[in-house]
Amino acid sequence: MSVIVVDVESDGPIPGDYSMVCFGAVVVDDELNKTFYGRLKPISESWIPEALAVSGFSREETLAFDDPKEVMLKFGKWTKEQSKSRPLFFSDNNGFDWQFINWYFHHFVGDNPFGFSSNNIGSLYKGLVSDMFKNFKHLRKTKHTHNPVDDAMGNAEALLHMKKEMGLKISLK
Repeated sequence: MSVIVVDVESDGPIPGDYSMVCFGAVVVDDELNKTFYGRLKPISESWIPEALAVSGFSREETLAFDDPKEVMLKFGKWTKEQSKSRPLFFSDNNGFDWQFINWYFHHFVGDNPFGFSSNNIGSLYKGLVSDMFKNFKHLRKTKHTHNPVDDAMGNAEALLHMKKEMGLKISLK
């Protein structure tokens, strides 16, 4: 199965009422050179300035971003091109990232190429080291910048480290 790490930035806590501002995705393989970046025009008049500030964009900038349907169609096509079978969705905070990606795929495209499940890198690491108090973030090489491609890359690096250095049994084909 193809493993794809995704990171989302938004202007609020939930999809529909608020908007996904941008997202990044990285295919987890030895090269880590297959990436996707999407910037999406807001779908709602509601936004929380502090939430939007995390992305580094102003509201005015986001209003000039791409049509969400077009971005999700491109992301769906890219995801299918990168996957030999159903792709697996991984993220640092899958409760947050998954809700936006899943909602946007179903709302704008009609289905989600990832299916109906997601995986949390932090929980996976805690199980791998048998300690609910451990954090995987020290395994990242790429600095966490809130650019979603950088953040997805760091998380992909950590997942690859878990496989190569810690014995995680996961197929990356």
